[in-house]
Amino acid sequence: MAGRLDGKVAIITGAGSGIGRAAALLFAQEGARLVLGDKTEAVHATAQAVTSAGGSAVALQIDAGLEPDVARLVATAVERFGQLDVAFANAGISGGMPGIFELTPEAWTEVLRVNLIGPWLMVKHAGKHMADAGRGGAIVCTASVAGIRSGAGGPAYSASKAGVINLTMVAAQQLSDTGVRVNAICPGLTETGMTQPTFDYAKIKGVTHKIGRLNPLRRAAQPLELAQVALFLASDEASYVNGQAIAVDGGLSSSHPVTRQLTGQTAV
Repeated sequence: MAGRLDGKVAIITGAGSGIGRAAALLFAQEGARLVLGDKTEAVHATAQAVTSAGGSAVALQIDAGLEPDVARLVATAVERFGQLDVAFANAGISGGMPGIFELTPEAWTEVLRVNLIGPWLMVKHAGKHMADAGRGGAIVCTASVAGIRSGAGGPAYSASKAGVINLTMVAAQQLSDTGVRVNAICPGLTETGMTQPTFDYAKIKGVTHKIGRLNPLRRAAQPLELAQVALFLASDEASYVNGQAIAVDGGLSSSHPVTRQLTGQTAV
């Protein structure tokens, strides 16, 4: 049975852990040949996991917010595999949870550099190659529910992810007539390296049952659940999905906060 990404070459950033690693394993399982990027050495372990499972992957330690590094990812895909069909701009940093008065310009700039300039660089370089090649393609960016409304991240992180959502829409328009689609996923609370301190703290305090309780599914997500949506957007199954930011958050962003909401009863 053919894989959903058979014959395609994909770049994934932030592939050393979390959603990026889950996507690498899933994309390879579905037939994609991969160029994986991450700032940490863990990207090599991800590539090894892919190859051990019978897939094909090249690993590069890069900074997703630096233009020469993003250009190198694209060049590696073309030189090694002869084409580029999918780019998953997934790398990001949280910047912690300082209040808006505690943030420094330097901290704000670094979050924007990685989280917003990084996806733009992927659109610029991967999108340009795809457009020039005339084969079409798919770019998927990782935004966040924090970019939809407040309450899910620090000020700089939230602003950066709101920027990714808008970048997705603008890029989809500017790539009109190229066949290149640009979409974003907006994860809710997901158990990744970035959020691990939250999960570790909950375990220490014995309150893991409270994690994710604000969304209707009453739980956090696992990286594979986000990777599966990224796979859909990267595949031809999403051939008419373009310029969209899809929340994958257990329903968290479907409502405004209330003190209590019960079926058949008025919120109090």
